[in-house]
Amino acid sequence: MRPLVAIVGPTAVGKTDLGIRLALSIGGEIVNADSRQVYRYMDVGTAKPSAEQRSKVTHYLLDIVSPDEPFSLALYQELAFRAIDDITARGKVPVVVGGTGLYVWALLEKWSVPRVAPDRDYRKSMEELAAREGSAHLYRQLVEVDPTAAERIDPRNTRRIIRALEVCRGTKRSVSALQAKRPLPHNCIIIGLTMPRERLYKRIDERVDRMIREGLIDEVKGLVQRGYGFDLPPMSGIGYKEIALYLESRLDLESATQRIKYRTHHLARRQYAWFRLDDPRIHWLNLDNGGPEAQVAVEELVRW
Repeated sequence: MRPLVAIVGPTAVGKTDLGIRLALSIGGEIVNADSRQVYRYMDVGTAKPSAEQRSKVTHYLLDIVSPDEPFSLALYQELAFRAIDDITARGKVPVVVGGTGLYVWALLEKWSVPRVAPDRDYRKSMEELAAREGSAHLYRQLVEVDPTAAERIDPRNTRRIIRALEVCRGTKRSVSALQAKRPLPHNCIIIGLTMPRERLYKRIDERVDRMIREGLIDEVKGLVQRGYGFDLPPMSGIGYKEIALYLESRLDLESATQRIKYRTHHLARRQYAWFRLDDPRIHWLNLDNGGPEAQVAVEELVRW
């Protein structure tokens, strides 16, 4: 069996660059594991690989749905398994790259993901309840019915809380019970990238400033012109929500930019909860600020 390599870690640590270098070195193709990069027209704000980067290595599961189309963990898992089978059948090595822990572990541990259809009426009622009582009220409900799932969900992420409650309601079982896990296959190598927290935050802040310079505001305007409203789940993601508030004159650009940085710092902290530094399955590499360390990491991985 050919190996499957996964490159994980917090946002802005350098997963994309290392994934491409590694894929070029070992004859690999990349399977995206970033929940926001699946959406079309959302390139700058999701730090999607550039056209030049994608021309070097074949990428899967980028730009596969529009922002107003439903997308689920079950669908991601199905498409990712299909991509991995295709890559392996052609003698290539699948390289899974991304920081969405839910996607990564559902794939690597082969979760039995519940296929519960969205209940729009239920979601609307829960969104109204969250608007009245706050997302903390819904989160407490989730803690009561599925404390294990609650540990992995940001208490402020209303959409994911509602989905977990929806699954519990539809199946009469907890999400964590339905998401049965299997041992990692023996040929799976998980590489975790990390660096000192202060340096990571500095990289995040620099990337946010670069996103603003490279057209994040125009990207959000373009999405609106295509008919994608700010009420859509992808449009509430980091960067898009803040620029929406700026375009509506509810935040000045400096405040919006600072809020993006703060939310991205928080995301990085949450990602370390998914990818723990003490997880023995993950081979952690400290890339520091990139540069020579990245090439050393590639050479080390190739030896593996």
